[in-house]
Amino acid sequence: MTKQTIASIDVAGKQVLIRVDFNVPLNGSTITDDRRIQAALPTINSVISRGGKAILMSHLGRPSGKGYEASFSMAPIAKRLSELLGKDVHIPAQNCKSPEISTAIAAMDDGDVILLENLRFHGCEKRGEPDFSQQLAAHGDIYVNDAFGTCHRNHTSMVGVPMAMGNKPKVAGFLVEKEIAYLSQVLADPNRPFTVILGGAKVSDKLPAIEHLLPKADHILVGGAMAYTFLQALGHTVGTSIVEDDMIQDAKRIIELAAESKTDLHLPEDHICSTIFAEKAGDIEVFDDQIKDGFMGLDIGPKTAARYSQIIKDSKTIVWNGPMGVFEWAPFQMGTQLIAEAIADATDAGATSIVGGGDSAAAAEIFGVANRLSHVSTGGGASLEMLEGKRFKAVDLLDNA
Repeated sequence: MTKQTIASIDVAGKQVLIRVDFNVPLNGSTITDDRRIQAALPTINSVISRGGKAILMSHLGRPSGKGYEASFSMAPIAKRLSELLGKDVHIPAQNCKSPEISTAIAAMDDGDVILLENLRFHGCEKRGEPDFSQQLAAHGDIYVNDAFGTCHRNHTSMVGVPMAMGNKPKVAGFLVEKEIAYLSQVLADPNRPFTVILGGAKVSDKLPAIEHLLPKADHILVGGAMAYTFLQALGHTVGTSIVEDDMIQDAKRIIELAAESKTDLHLPEDHICSTIFAEKAGDIEVFDDQIKDGFMGLDIGPKTAARYSQIIKDSKTIVWNGPMGVFEWAPFQMGTQLIAEAIADATDAGATSIVGGGDSAAAAEIFGVANRLSHVSTGGGASLEMLEGKRFKAVDLLDNA
């Protein structure tokens, strides 16, 4: 899956249409986490430092798709990007179908940057409509996909635009190149032992990843609420813990497949539990194996955390997708924190560590280990689908190296 990158293209004097992922969390008009903006800087700087004209496009949030909505405007992103680049980044119009866009692009000097308004102000972005594809494609001499977090979506800006670009260059940005290198190429031939850590709420969310990775991994460590579906499938008492009853048979099948394979499937042996799903209410107890009626598991216990940590520290390739518990609440963060620190320690010792986006990436940041890991993905859904072995049309459409 080796693709041409922006580094191989002469951009001087060219209009470079870059699909970025600036879908960042906001509190009002304040950006609370700008990692996705920071992640796009190498590609943007490569274009403008070589005399290209960078035309950026992204979505933000989930507007209605019926026109401009101030609460979903890209204005806060333009302001932050201006600060990071040290130059003005403006939004030419509230409607990215407006003729004002072409006028603004025609007035650009080499090295300038503009940002189109939220693509999802138009319902046709998600529908992949050809007319919208053509309108956007007309703005670029070169197309760059640097929006890994949206690569699993067949939306207009991801699939329709590169198709509409014809024979013009269609390449990967540095972020997409890095994501593919770690999530596809490294996992194709991992150094061993290879350990996969999967957490989160639902078995149904992670089942395809488990099935894809089961023949490849040496260890799969299961945590989070999804563990209780597996434990109930084995006949354990799980109290009021979250269980997907319709996934019990699938859980049994996975357990049987693991028993028949070289992969060790590990489940929690103790649990930090509460009588109420809340941070500061309810009675909290630690249970070995069987959970008492009226209690729900909200984190892996200390024995499990210690066992998992040792497996991780003995590993050479580590993939982590999903927390071990409700790590946002202090009483239930121990498991996720110890796992994060064990991954960082293993990386310091020479292992390759790959962290899926979403909650896992947030946990790595909260516990201060993100900068000690090999790769923290910017795309939760996209990284999970790549771990499931899926191909992305948005990537396949890019020019091969």
